[in-house]
Amino acid sequence: MRWMLIVLAFVAVLLQAELWISDSGFQKTRELRDAVVHQTELNHDLRSRNAALDAEVVNLKQGFEAAEERARTDLGLIGQGETFYQVVAADAP
Repeated sequence: MRWMLIVLAFVAVLLQAELWISDSGFQKTRELRDAVVHQTELNHDLRSRNAALDAEVVNLKQGFEAAEERARTDLGLIGQGETFYQVVAADAP
């Protein structure tokens, strides 16, 4: 009976060692949880960016002012009846 208790205790220690030390044990579970947290944060950032882009697309589809503003900043649009002035800094002596 005593030997059986020792053998069972030894098996329990081996199983615990397998759980804590092996690659598929506790360490892998912790790494996966960290990866899930990181991916969740990344998804949140991407959802925010996508919402901003969706709002911009809707604004560009519905409003002429947004498209004109975008053309002015990105393409250098000058409208009819507008005069373009370019200020050049003087060379310092």
